[in-house]
Amino acid sequence: MVKISKEAALEYHESGRPGKIEVKPTKAYRTQTDLSLAYSPGVAYPCLEIQEDPDAAYKYTDKGNLVAVISNGTAVLGLGDIGAMSGKPVMEGKGLLFKIYGGIDVFDIEVAEKDPEKFCEAVERIAPTFGGINLEDIKAPECFYIEERLKKTLDIPVMHDDQHGTAIISAAGLKNAMEVIGKDIKNVKIVVNGAGAAAISCTKLYMAIGAQKENIVMLDSKGVISTERQDLNEQKKFFATTRTDIHTLADAVNGADVFVGLSKGNVLSKEMVKTMAKDPVIFALANPVPEISYEDAMEARPDVLMSTGRTDYPNQINNVIGFPYIFRGALDVHATAINEEMKLAAVHAIADLAKQPVPDVVNDVYKVNNLSFGRNYFIPKPVDPRLITEVSSAVAKAAIESGVARKKIEDWDEYKNSLSVLLGQETKLTQKLYATAAAHPQRVVFAEAVHPTMLKAAVQAKAEGICHPILLGNDEVIAKLAKKLDLNLDGIEIVNLRHPSEQDRREQYARILTEKRKREGYTFQEANDKMFERNYFGMMMVETGDADAFITGLYTKYSNTIKVVNEVIGIRPEFKHFGTMHIINSPKGTYYIADTLVNENPDREALLDISKLVATAVRFFNEKPVIALVSHSNFGSNTSDGALKVKETAAKMQELYPDLPIDGEMQLGFALDNELRDEEYPFTKVFGKKVNTLVFPNLTSARSSYKMLQMLGADAEIIGPIQMGLNKPIHFIDFGASVRDVVNIVAVATIDAYVDKIKSKLTAIGK
Repeated sequence: MVKISKEAALEYHESGRPGKIEVKPTKAYRTQTDLSLAYSPGVAYPCLEIQEDPDAAYKYTDKGNLVAVISNGTAVLGLGDIGAMSGKPVMEGKGLLFKIYGGIDVFDIEVAEKDPEKFCEAVERIAPTFGGINLEDIKAPECFYIEERLKKTLDIPVMHDDQHGTAIISAAGLKNAMEVIGKDIKNVKIVVNGAGAAAISCTKLYMAIGAQKENIVMLDSKGVISTERQDLNEQKKFFATTRTDIHTLADAVNGADVFVGLSKGNVLSKEMVKTMAKDPVIFALANPVPEISYEDAMEARPDVLMSTGRTDYPNQINNVIGFPYIFRGALDVHATAINEEMKLAAVHAIADLAKQPVPDVVNDVYKVNNLSFGRNYFIPKPVDPRLITEVSSAVAKAAIESGVARKKIEDWDEYKNSLSVLLGQETKLTQKLYATAAAHPQRVVFAEAVHPTMLKAAVQAKAEGICHPILLGNDEVIAKLAKKLDLNLDGIEIVNLRHPSEQDRREQYARILTEKRKREGYTFQEANDKMFERNYFGMMMVETGDADAFITGLYTKYSNTIKVVNEVIGIRPEFKHFGTMHIINSPKGTYYIADTLVNENPDREALLDISKLVATAVRFFNEKPVIALVSHSNFGSNTSDGALKVKETAAKMQELYPDLPIDGEMQLGFALDNELRDEEYPFTKVFGKKVNTLVFPNLTSARSSYKMLQMLGADAEIIGPIQMGLNKPIHFIDFGASVRDVVNIVAVATIDAYVDKIKSKLTAIGK
């Protein structure tokens, strides 16, 4: 699991604009007319409509897409009662998850009130603002009363996610685990260690899907909850067992089929697990340290079905699989509540999804081989793009059928399509890159390891599991820098290329390079001298197979790097030029821009190569390229040589690849506005299509385009430069790149190297 330092966490929350969420206008506001419509006098009209029909608030305001995340800070994560204000970063984080997974807007509300009555009064007074309320981090038993009261007094969905989120996901997992091992949930013996809000809610939901109360034993910090005890609140009394032969956890799990931990780490021993029934199911959900580690559980019982709350083991029970989609479905039908029918619908939708064939995007992220329903996959992965469509629609349908929906959905296919558009996969590109790289980590050389940014990026890339870093540089200097930056270099290889111990390797590389370039005037001595330079030595590591990919350019001149890569690595034989592209991951979609680094003023031959390369590169990212060759003119409106160069390149590409949607020359505005382009120029080869790939006529225009977006702080993530056309995975970094920029390129380089290996294997066996 990635280790998060205090310094990194504080910097993340403080850097740029403090916090993690913001409010943005959704309507035009630049003209006086816009402002008059937005506020006075125009705003009076929707106000009067809402006065006449309160449900019109869903039509004229953001109420139908706005959730309040409300807490009094009495049970914040594992930190306990730290107060309302101290819990604000958590509430903002919950808001962020609502937005990125469910497209739901959030106001986080921190209420400085521990008295349940007064807390409820505060929430009831602000409730008209919202379409739903997510209660968060409120301690038991007060949370039970607060949720029940608000569900009775408010006409919008109210859910305490600490109770019901874990319950819904774990119930789906338990349902599927029973199917995998062939047991009937009505007959299994279940031990629940923990008796807080989550444990109570989980156990009640297990009963709703068939578990029998007499087969359930619950424990709190004082031991087994039994009818013999006099210190039980109403919630615990409900689960008090009449058995008098069990008092400890060891007694309880002996012969049990299921263990559900919602308590603290390392309380379930291997010896206890060995006493459980055949094919035991263990949900060890304490975080960050589970009740028993995955390794210990598997060692004790190889037949165990295991879930934790952690991302680094199979079958993660993660609330993000549930709450964004549950609220999404509830909001979309203007529900007055989240009831038991809706929660059960979510359970069944999540469980059913794990049994469906897994889409490529999930397989690419998590495994080399296909994921399929079974012991290691009985809960959907959080990145599964089908969650929003399957869970939200199931919840919405249950709301309608149970009578709590104000709005009906008639066309369910259309509704599911709208959900897919709301959270298109293009918004999750970086997440997919990281997860795919982590599934196939490669040996990546970091050329400038004595630079703080490069060193931090290498450590971060290793922590995220996306590569095995190799640091080039003086080992003593790197160690001192790491100590200064408080970075852990354990397990990271350092190569001091100038050390005497590397003499044999330098000479070996020099001989190989000399042989490769002997017809270009190279001598062994000249090549040997070059091996004292990071770029030459590092690229030779990749060329010879001592490493898989190479990252450079943070402070090396591009002209020098390009010279070295031409000498050592070379260009793929089917091309005479190589290039780079940047990915612009924006709210309007993902765009690919070429060439952003290498070819300053490409001639016709070079521009043709760039166009071919970018088409291939876009396919590498599982996209179908729709390409516009950009110029200052449109389709022959200018006859300057620059415009003709672009026009002729487009024509040549159409001749070579008649099925490829590509056209030009065209102005950037027409390239990106397909409605305007199709109206004015209906003859184009990209008619009716959204352009996602832009080829610029020169380096200045391409580089200026993405740099302008970067410097203006546009709401877009920029990834690159990504090399196209070299024989090996050699990637460059922009001067002044951030740690995250470098790690992004490392993820791309890792995937590039892995794909390169697969191609080599297929070539070797003649496929």
